Amino acid sequence: MNILSIQSHVAYGHVGNASAAFPLQRLGHEVWAVNTVQFSNHTGYGAWRGPVFPPETIREVVAGVEERGVMGACDGILSGYMGEAAIGEAILDAAARVKAANPQALYCCDPVIGDVGRGVFVRPGVPEFMRDKAVPASDVATPNQFELALLTGREIATLADAKAAIEALRATGPGVVLLTSLQIDETPADAIEMLAVDGEGVWRLRTPLLPISVNGAGDATAALFFAHLLQTRSAAEALKRAASSIYGVLKATAEAGSREILTVAAQEEFVSPSRVFEPEPA
Repeated sequence: MNILSIQSHVAYGHVGNASAAFPLQRLGHEVWAVNTVQFSNHTGYGAWRGPVFPPETIREVVAGVEERGVMGACDGILSGYMGEAAIGEAILDAAARVKAANPQALYCCDPVIGDVGRGVFVRPGVPEFMRDKAVPASDVATPNQFELALLTGREIATLADAKAAIEALRATGPGVVLLTSLQIDETPADAIEMLAVDGEGVWRLRTPLLPISVNGAGDATAALFFAHLLQTRSAAEALKRAASSIYGVLKATAEAGSREILTVAAQEEFVSPSRVFEPEPA
């Protein structure tokens, strides 16, 4: 498959395209990576260097790809962190161009806004753009619990809350939603959950909670889920494969005591997860 991935990029470590592209390539997919920023490292270090590319640069790169006459061969568009709302407009324009050339292509929006404990960490205007434009334009959305609550204006404390919030989000546009980093009243203290919802049903998957906090895991999760969904057209199967792989990578990262996710060292987990988790109807 061919996937156009428009995200941030770092030279050191793995977030954005530096986290999403390699897992997809390891699975045998072509990734047309368009970088929205070029930073030395992720911002979680507190200091970094490098530029945020203006929207015109994003449009220019996408136009160059389009001039190769290959947009019709693009199976999916993936977007993540948006430095500003204007970059989001360039991303939606790119998605529209791909879909015009290939109506079967899907757009996956990972609405990166913030997280529990950190709150909102994107620039003003981005949360509203995600809510009002990006997510409604998407076929697939992959928010974490904090982002789903913010996007829908709903509190998520129970499974019923989570399912209702997902349905509220689906009503705005995306037919498929993956909810990540879910910890609700029913979740054991030593576990973390994901929910995947499509037109066929709701699936829940629980994995052990690892003693780790690294950046980039969400970017890899969204990319893996999207690629498996494109291949299988099953949210349940995509959830199973993505969650199993990312758990294996994070387990290896925790055991190594690494501050950066071991995207390369633990790459076999993308192809053949050492532990497979089965989703259950929710």
